Amino acid sequence: MPCFKCGARQTDPVRGASPWKRGVRSDHLVLVCPDCQAAPDWAAELDQCAACASTALICRLGEVECRACGHVRDVERDSDDLVASSAPGLSEDVAQALARVLKGQRA
Repeated sequence: MPCFKCGARQTDPVRGASPWKRGVRSDHLVLVCPDCQAAPDWAAELDQCAACASTALICRLGEVECRACGHVRDVERDSDDLVASSAPGLSEDVAQALARVLKGQRA
């Protein structure tokens, strides 16, 4: 999943905590890269908890949960949300990764 602000893709993580941050925007899970986190207002574009106004939200199984206070709400869905959308270039990235992995197995 790319950064929702700049489109940068996450690389293989090193050991330890990831510098990427998770959030929810328009009831969808998004990632924010370390470079975009340097902007002072990067969290302003994320959804906020209705109970405590925190942006520390996670979206899973049709629910949005606040990691700060534990408030849970259902995801608001309409018919357009039922159609999965993919990130631009994702299928090409997957094809290239598969080609690299399979090439290594033939040797």
